[in-house]
Amino acid sequence: MKKILLAAALVLAACTPKETAPSIYTLSNEAGMEVKITNYGGRIMSIVLPDKNGVKRDVVLGFDKVEDYYPENNQSDFGAAIGRYANRIKQGQITIDGVTTQLPQNNFGHCLHGGPTGWQYQLYEVVESGPSHLRLLMKSPDGDNNFPGAVEAYVTYTLTPDCAIDITYEATTDKPTVINMTNHSYFNLSGDPAGHSIVDDVLYINASNFTPVDSTFMTTGEIAPVAGTPFDFTQPKRIGDEIDAPCQQIKNGNGYDHNWCLDTAGDISEVACELYCPETGIDLKVYTDEPGIQVYSGNFLDGTVTGKGGVVYNQRAAICLETQHYPDSPNKPQWPSVVLRPGETYHSHCIFAFGLK
Repeated sequence: MKKILLAAALVLAACTPKETAPSIYTLSNEAGMEVKITNYGGRIMSIVLPDKNGVKRDVVLGFDKVEDYYPENNQSDFGAAIGRYANRIKQGQITIDGVTTQLPQNNFGHCLHGGPTGWQYQLYEVVESGPSHLRLLMKSPDGDNNFPGAVEAYVTYTLTPDCAIDITYEATTDKPTVINMTNHSYFNLSGDPAGHSIVDDVLYINASNFTPVDSTFMTTGEIAPVAGTPFDFTQPKRIGDEIDAPCQQIKNGNGYDHNWCLDTAGDISEVACELYCPETGIDLKVYTDEPGIQVYSGNFLDGTVTGKGGVVYNQRAAICLETQHYPDSPNKPQWPSVVLRPGETYHSHCIFAFGLK
């Protein structure tokens, strides 16, 4: 018999300035690339590298100060290390070993990105820091946003000499739970989100299929071919070519806000996705051992958020490339499992490799 566990309250509140003093860590290499990360939410605050003309460009959205990321100032996922569960869980319910747990419903009736006080709004502990790497630890208690099990999760950022940001995730638990971590950076490879929309950039996705969604952005359970649809990026094409196509899935996502089922079969040596900005010549290749990638084309940026340097972030000012297991996998047993059990270790690996064309 299923037992329904109802949350009386969220066990762990988001970190606030009164409780913590987050810090900013800078990674750099001899190629002139610099990455700033805060342990508040494990967020990448900036990625600065030279373009084809040698001009330094900051290619991610975010804020100038750590306190601007606090939920009372801005509700955003900019640059965050998302957990426990990236993306959506239908109606906020998971069932493990016959026990059903009710999670927070913070997005169209679903649980999104671990709930309203997910790890993006909590403070990671700094385990190691150096000129080119940062290792963070999240100690998430049993009942954190009502997820079962006490979890210890590590996120390690390494900036390589050849301008790649290598991100590894590891986690263990003392009770069966679900986990699906990702990085939620908003990329604009022009470095000019005020004047350059990502619709003019070129995107390639190594995926023959995607997971359609309903009007609440929830996966339907179907895996559909991209061929003959606006979701076919198996050949590089301009993002804006079909982003407003008269297509029900485009309408449901308000643009692109979907999971692609990668053809890479977990081989991190194969390119999963590639983003290119003709204006600056900056190219980003994404590698992962995950089965999917969520591509979100900044559809809900609406000019109400002011970011770094006083720049207003308008619709499609950036794109997110979130390596992941498929959304709502806990309720789709036909998809790769996201259940983590005691004695097991969760592993995930993502590489953002920057270059010039």
